[in-house]
Amino acid sequence: MMRDTIAATATAPGRAGVAIVRVSGPDAFKVLKRLASIEPEHGRARLARLRNAKGGILDEALCLPFVSPRSYTGEDVVEFHCHGGSVAPRRVLEACFEAGARLARRGEFTERAYLNGKIDYEGAEAVLDLVNARTSAAADDALSRLDGRRRAALAELYREALDLSAEMEHSLDVDDSDLVEEFVSSCKSSYDALAKGVARAADEARRGRLMQDGALVVIAGPPNAGKSSLLNALLGEDRAIVSATPGTTRDSIDGWIDLGGYPVRLADTAGIREAEGEIEREGVRRARDLAAAADVVLALDADIPGALKVHSKCDISRGDGLNVSSKTGEGLDELRNAIAARVSVLQPRTDCRAIDSLMAAKEALERGRDWRDMVVPANSVRTCADILGRIAGATYSADMLDMLFSRFCVGK
Repeated sequence: MMRDTIAATATAPGRAGVAIVRVSGPDAFKVLKRLASIEPEHGRARLARLRNAKGGILDEALCLPFVSPRSYTGEDVVEFHCHGGSVAPRRVLEACFEAGARLARRGEFTERAYLNGKIDYEGAEAVLDLVNARTSAAADDALSRLDGRRRAALAELYREALDLSAEMEHSLDVDDSDLVEEFVSSCKSSYDALAKGVARAADEARRGRLMQDGALVVIAGPPNAGKSSLLNALLGEDRAIVSATPGTTRDSIDGWIDLGGYPVRLADTAGIREAEGEIEREGVRRARDLAAAADVVLALDADIPGALKVHSKCDISRGDGLNVSSKTGEGLDELRNAIAARVSVLQPRTDCRAIDSLMAAKEALERGRDWRDMVVPANSVRTCADILGRIAGATYSADMLDMLFSRFCVGK
């Protein structure tokens, strides 16, 4: 348990009906008594007038105590559900400081939950991903890790690898000529099933990470190709100015959309041509740089290696590649599906320990398919089991923990 008591606003700043100030630590209930003059009862919310040390009324708030260990952090916790805005929560938070609490660091509430055994490392990552989720599919993926479904599936794979490893290791004590064909066939079947399970888990982890990271899709091509119109059509709103005058778009304009559960940042860029002025030249340079950094490029009436070729004025004429009409909507669903298909096979932008470990386990099994000598597949299964075991019960360095919890907001 931590010795000090922390406090922070747990809701986003700005105008709102309600704001929550959260307090956690050994003196949380002392803060409650000082501000609200009430005794804590676990889970019982009570309305009270909050006062500062001088007796001045700060706000009228709903006070909700949680007795250790039945709280998010595992410590005594109090939540003050006060009025929103900027003044009321600030005054309540300052009164918490006067009563002995200090301002929480970024992610410190979740860090305490981890240190007090309320959540594991993957669970903490899942909390962060759930808070940052941009699509329903991304939220579902985070929840599957938060409630332990992903971990349970990995634990089952670990048990399968361990059982198979034990069988194969035992067989190494027997001369190859003494191994019955049925035993070898059974090992091969279990090996294939394990390999498929690990590959499936690696792909699920990769897709889950992609749902959190999102993808950058850049619309590129010459002026007047219909880039701004296509951006507006895909976003469903008028974000970019549409004009027949070449060079209207001088800088990138973007917005987020949900394509098959993947959050996609869609960017419109300046038309690529020999620019006439300094500002347009800078716009063209930025367009080229953005296209180079993109996960997927939509090439409108242009030949760009590796790009998805699109003709966006099929209501006027047909062109090569996917034919869509930004005006009528024809072909937009096909384009969305084509983009989602490309995004679904990308590699995540951010490092992920689980993905790296599962890929290592998958590669170990792929290298071990030489059944002329049982030692080869047996070593691969042992390596796979070791890796899956580390995923199931890994230890973490202080640097890893600091890096994770620093990505949270202050009130989480």
